[in-house]
Amino acid sequence: MAIELDGIRVTTTMRTPGHDYELASGFCFTEGLLGGASVVEVRYCATGSAVETEFNVVTVSTGGVAPAAQPRLGTTTSSCGLCGSASLDDLAGRVTALCARDLARFDFDLIETMPARALVGQDLFEATGAVHAAAAFRLDGSIAVTREDVGRHNAVDKVVGRLLLDGALPAGHLALFVSGRASFEIVQKAWAAGFGTLVAVSAPTALAVESARRAGMTLAGFVRPGRMNVYSPEQLPRP
Repeated sequence: MAIELDGIRVTTTMRTPGHDYELASGFCFTEGLLGGASVVEVRYCATGSAVETEFNVVTVSTGGVAPAAQPRLGTTTSSCGLCGSASLDDLAGRVTALCARDLARFDFDLIETMPARALVGQDLFEATGAVHAAAAFRLDGSIAVTREDVGRHNAVDKVVGRLLLDGALPAGHLALFVSGRASFEIVQKAWAAGFGTLVAVSAPTALAVESARRAGMTLAGFVRPGRMNVYSPEQLPRP
């Protein structure tokens, strides 16, 4: 699917169809392309006539308010690779550290239950066993939104896109769950969206840990019932 911002194609991504408007909006937001501008319209691209629509091209419009978009080099895939920001310093240059007083603090006992709770909304995974999921959790353990995609990055962008379109960002009142490992790109997207807690069922990369610590984000990996590893902040006691 190609994503355009104010008429400029910014990326092409391999995705699982569904929630395409959220994916496009979330991608533009987490990659810093909106520059603080509001999304005023999201649509599939019309091709040639009023009755023809290209469902693999989504256009995000800010009415020309967003900074001039720059086409990305290459294609965004479902695998891990630097997505937009070439380094941690680049990321830190466009997003500020999270403010602790604005962040909800999730109990370890609740974090341990998130993988099982998130399964309730993973219908595609139940049918295929071949997709990832991302979910935004409230402090009471309920789920605000769950999205699935063949790529973890896309699943996160779909969640962020939904919250963006609902006016629910920054997401300091929520925790973000991902069904795979926590890469630098996942931390990047969580940080940009304002999540104070990131929960993964697998390992984080070293750069992800460094990024989460710089952000002031709680990062938990290998989360299972009765156990987890807490990688950030460093001063938190391990459960």
